[in-house]
Order: sequence, then C-alpha cells, then structure tokens
Amino acid sequence: MRKVAIIMGSDSDLHIAEKAVAVLKDFEVPYEVHVMSAHRTPDEVHAFASSARAEGISAIISIAGKAAHLGGVIASYTTLPVITIPGSGGALKGVEALLSSVEMPPGIPVASVGIDAGQNAALLALSILSVSDEGIAEKLGAYRESMRNKILIKDREISGRL
Repeated sequence: MRKVAIIMGSDSDLHIAEKAVAVLKDFEVPYEVHVMSAHRTPDEVHAFASSARAEGISAIISIAGKAAHLGGVIASYTTLPVITIPGSGGALKGVEALLSSVEMPPGIPVASVGIDAGQNAALLALSILSVSDEGIAEKLGAYRESMRNKILIKDREISGRL
C-alpha cells in the first residue's frame, strides 16, 4: 500500500498534523511526518519532494501558515498530488495562508482545505488514493454512511424533543 506524507513548516503546526494522522490511522493507511521549511530548509524540501514517488508516497499534505509557500514549493518538485492546510498561526489567523494556498500560479496546482483542517486534508488524500485502492474506497463509503447515520439519529432526537 502506498503512503501519505505530512510535512509541517514548523512544529507549531503539530496540532494540525495530529488531526490528519488520526484519520490516516483510523483508515490504516501508512504515513510519515516531517518538519521542513520552504525557507529555512529548502534543500531538504527539494530532496524530499523529488524522491517522494520513488519512496512509495502517493499524496503529500503540507501545513504552513503566513505566506504558506511550503505546498507550492513541494508541488514544484513532484507530480504527486499536494494538499495544503493553511495554518492559523499568522496575524490574520490563517486567512493570509488560505489566500496564498489557493492562489498558486498556473501549471503547478496545489489543493487547499480550510484553515487548520487536518481531518479534511487526510480525507481528501484518502479520496485520491481510493481511485486505485478499493479497500480505501470501501472504508470511505462506510465512514460517510456512519456520518449519515449520526445525523439521522440527531434528527430523530431533536424532532421528538421539540
């Protein structure tokens, strides 16, 4: 089975990475986690991204705040899907990172999820992997059915109470 890599620009993003890791663990999908900075460790980012496919990685999740360059830099060195999570650590509480993430230049796409949305980033990575992995596709279907059932239960509880 292929794996997902999670790259944080700083260890201050650990709380976001943990949300993604929890989802990947629940789905029993292998992963690796690293701290690398687009600005402070560019050589390491280049080496990682350039060799990611050969290392068995199928999708990369990047987490960065403020200017949020990490996802775009990673994407410039690989054709693997890159999903970026804008971190809320900046002066604008992540809005600046969100805007940086969704405004990548043409030709080097980076998917973006909501601010601090580690869970959604992992689910998007799993959706990408599910294209070629029926086991993951089945688990995603069961996960969504579970969410549906929880809402239906809440609906019955609230409808009956009010």
